[in-house]
Amino acid sequence: MLIQDKKIAIVGGGPGGLTAARLLQLKGADIKVYERDPGSNVRIQGATLDLHEDSGLEALRRAGLIEAFYTHHRPDAGRLRVLDKDANIHLDDHAAGTAYAEDRPEIDRAPLRHILLQSLEPGTVVWDSQFVSMEPMDTGWQLSFKNGTSAYADIVIAADGANSKIRPYLTGIRPVYSGITVVEGNIYNAEKNAPLLWRLANGGKVFAFGDEQSLILSAKGEGSLSFYTGCKVAENWAQQSGIDFNDKRQVFDWFKTAFGSWDGSWQELFASDESWFIPRPQYHFPLDQHWESRFNLTLLGDAAHRMPPYAGEGVNMAMQDAFELADCLTDGRFENSRDAIRQYEKGMLKRASEITQMTLDMTGMLHSEDPIPRMLAMMNEAYE
Repeated sequence: MLIQDKKIAIVGGGPGGLTAARLLQLKGADIKVYERDPGSNVRIQGATLDLHEDSGLEALRRAGLIEAFYTHHRPDAGRLRVLDKDANIHLDDHAAGTAYAEDRPEIDRAPLRHILLQSLEPGTVVWDSQFVSMEPMDTGWQLSFKNGTSAYADIVIAADGANSKIRPYLTGIRPVYSGITVVEGNIYNAEKNAPLLWRLANGGKVFAFGDEQSLILSAKGEGSLSFYTGCKVAENWAQQSGIDFNDKRQVFDWFKTAFGSWDGSWQELFASDESWFIPRPQYHFPLDQHWESRFNLTLLGDAAHRMPPYAGEGVNMAMQDAFELADCLTDGRFENSRDAIRQYEKGMLKRASEITQMTLDMTGMLHSEDPIPRMLAMMNEAYE
């Protein structure tokens, strides 16, 4: 087996990296996951995750974790309401008694991470290990971390996200700005701090559109409400705006101006000090990206194919990457690791190109002048 007597380092402890670690450990691999978080109890931001049949759910089946997933998933978290900027409801899964994405069960990020962490052998994850650099050593790599430690690996798998620091060791291909910047926020104790919007979400999601802008809300099981504003702004807007995104008042002032024509009920997002915000310009990689495969280094997830969030594909792509890479490294089809990694990357890049194009189409549609009729037509087809 190609991984026999090989030390494998996975940099990044998100769903993709942890799934890869689990699947490779099941095949007897010597795995370490290097994660920058100080420990497993760090508060995890971001919306709920919908897992798809042939990717995210398939990865959990192969990992032997599908029962754990259904124990911790949230059956109604995919229920959706679609509104316009004036808070008029155009589609209501709650009233319909079914969900557009009924076949894409939802789970919060923290429980999914817990399931994956608990499946790994003790000591697999090395916490407080923020990657700084690496250099060739023997036939592998010597990795250095911000805490002053270092580690050797025969094969490095970069699962370190959209701003991967390992990707440049493999390719110089730069991401392309999508034209949309998101301001991500999280409202804690939302039933108290944003009661109107908490009731509107009703344990599920809210999609609102107007003036070529979007606002997406997602209720989480621990009682917080995450949201993403989507706006057409310049690539460097976040830096040039002068906004301190740690200052709620400055972010609120921006929102009241940028979303000034929207109904005042949306301003409840900023009613409490129990909140968190960060700007995220949305990028994607070129559809035709490719590179020369190496025998000791590869990428998965956003490090390989970052894209905007508007098709819900990011986590699913990463988890599919994980099982396809694990298969190539362990199923005995290839004589060496370069051939195995080349085969994985060939399929991954083709799939990523198709999904990226679909995601860009969806991103453009949702930020067009009048997206709701097109969105409703798409959803009505799914109901039929």
